[in-house]
Amino acid sequence: MASFKSYPVGKYANAAETIKKSISHPIIDGDGHTVEFMPHVVECMHEVGGKEMASLLENGPCYEGMNSFLSIDVENKHNMGLIRTPWWAVPAENTLDRATATFPKLLYSRLDELCLDFSVLYPTHGLFVFAIKNDEFRQAGCRAFNLYHSSLYSEYSDRLAPVAIIPMYTPEEAIAELDYAVGELGLKSVLMQGFVPRPVPMAKGGARPAEYLDCYGWESAHDYDPVWKKCMELGVSPAFHASGMGWGSRMSNSSYVFNHLGNFATAQEAVCRSLFMGGVTQRFPDLKFAFLEGGVGWACNLFSDVISHWEKRNSKAIQRYNPDKLDRDYFNQLFDDYAPDSFKPHRGDIGRALRVLSNPNERKDSLNEFCSIDVENVEQLSDLFVPNFYFGCEADDPITAYAFNSKVNPLGKKLKPIFSSDISHWDVTDMGEVLLEAHELVDKELITKEDFQYFTCDNAVELYQSNNPNYFKDTVIEDYVKQSD
Repeated sequence: MASFKSYPVGKYANAAETIKKSISHPIIDGDGHTVEFMPHVVECMHEVGGKEMASLLENGPCYEGMNSFLSIDVENKHNMGLIRTPWWAVPAENTLDRATATFPKLLYSRLDELCLDFSVLYPTHGLFVFAIKNDEFRQAGCRAFNLYHSSLYSEYSDRLAPVAIIPMYTPEEAIAELDYAVGELGLKSVLMQGFVPRPVPMAKGGARPAEYLDCYGWESAHDYDPVWKKCMELGVSPAFHASGMGWGSRMSNSSYVFNHLGNFATAQEAVCRSLFMGGVTQRFPDLKFAFLEGGVGWACNLFSDVISHWEKRNSKAIQRYNPDKLDRDYFNQLFDDYAPDSFKPHRGDIGRALRVLSNPNERKDSLNEFCSIDVENVEQLSDLFVPNFYFGCEADDPITAYAFNSKVNPLGKKLKPIFSSDISHWDVTDMGEVLLEAHELVDKELITKEDFQYFTCDNAVELYQSNNPNYFKDTVIEDYVKQSD
């Protein structure tokens, strides 16, 4: 290992080391972040996209953040339908952490102090490139960020794994970038655009025409099965890190916090629900998906909702609510015996009144809303959800404990949270504290030590290794993985 210049050891180092010594498994950070040095990203953009694309990147929102947005006054933001976007979102007072987020060598040198054995790293500026609607710029931008991370972090691959950014406007562009980033550059983790905003055909012409969110499963504009096939072929597990800011009630033009609260959970739930209801996990039972930074509370709720909805609205159970099964003679008798006097003059309108929420003209071929999922019971339904989905939970999130609550989760199941530090962003005041915060779940007896091992290690191993047995080859946790097989 190369030698590094010394720096002041953080105030949490001794406490974190004590916890690290008390456990017998590695700590895998499933969602750290880099803060890219944008002048070098521009150079990468020039290499993959040429001078014009490099100029667009250098002068666009991915480089400048939201400086151009911040120059617009509040009234005009409101009139334009613009929201308050992230600001002061990375470390400043903690200069060491800010530098650690940008310099690969520094992060690598601090991993022992942070008590992180292995870290999967997601972009910061690169998260904006997904939203670019210009096809050429979006595709070149993703490629530039992938080249940046591949070239800078490759020598630290025994402990750091940057992700590849995969655009998803069409299956073709996704497959092209998977082939480049994974097949050529050798990146082994992928971040996919969480959704594609597509125009509503009849809402054209306005300054901001209506859009719907395509989440690649249910009622998608394209068949994304070729993308999932390519993921299986290349041995990568798709991850999503989408934002729900700008959706519905999260459209404040004055408060980033108001927009930020719950936004990741909302966005991750949308794509998870779409993939599940679209039958993707049934068609690709061995493919694992990760949903990051939104915690697991929403997933427990979705899992419970899926079970209860299927029990009451599967293709057989739905017949309980078939209007044809209503005994009209019996209803009329009950009307005569019990209806309030004020109802009696309207007896002749009973038929019309009973049509409320009965949709008498509903297409018969659309009665099975679980049409993309072929199961006979809730156990089979659960097997399409629990084994395939993993949920990024930050260190200070107590709701992580819900994932392990088999007394509450349907069928006594435990979901699969993965430890996601979110280092390099504002919600981590000090990188050295993340293990301490995560271990509070054990300290407060919210989860067991065995649960903690799944949370901080084994679930991540399963996620990444299930489709790529060599994912942890030549890494510092290779021996642990071999012993666990």
